[in-house]
Amino acid sequence: MKLTAHEEYGLRCLIRLAQEGPGGRLTIPEISTTEGVSEAYVAKLLRILRLGGIVKAARGAGGYSLARPAGQIFLSDVLAVLGGRLFDDTFCEAHSGQMQTCVRSVDCSLRVLWRSVQAAVDGVLRRTTLEDLLCGEERMTGWVTGLGGFTAQVARQ
Repeated sequence: MKLTAHEEYGLRCLIRLAQEGPGGRLTIPEISTTEGVSEAYVAKLLRILRLGGIVKAARGAGGYSLARPAGQIFLSDVLAVLGGRLFDDTFCEAHSGQMQTCVRSVDCSLRVLWRSVQAAVDGVLRRTTLEDLLCGEERMTGWVTGLGGFTAQVARQ
C-alpha cells in the first residue's frame, strides 16, 4: 500500500491554494512553478479536484480557488476524489491470484488487518482538514501525536 502521485501532488496543489487565504486564486502556471510539478499534471489534478467539488475555476481573470474554506475541506474527501481508499471491499476480488475467487475468501486474517489499517487511516483523515496542513512540520507532528495510539508512535519515527 502506498499513496499515489495523484494524491501527493493533488494535496500539494490544494495546500498552495489554501495558503492564498479565503478567496485567493492561482493559475496553473503559478502552482506548477511553486510546486515543481508540470503544468499538464497540475491541470489534470485541478480538473479532477474541480469535478469533485474541492476547487472551482474562475472565469475571466482565470485561476483556481478552493470551493469552500480550508477548514471545511477534510482530507478524507480529498483523497476519495484523488484516488480512493487503500483498502475497500473490492480489494479481495481484484487480488484473487489465478483463481476466480480468493482462496482465503472465507477465513482471512489479512482482510481483518487491512480493514483495521483502513479504519485507522479513515479516522485520521476524517479529523484532518486542509487548514490543519497549513502549519509547519513540527506543529503537525504535535497535532498527529495528539491523535493518540498508533499515530503517535508513527509521528515519532
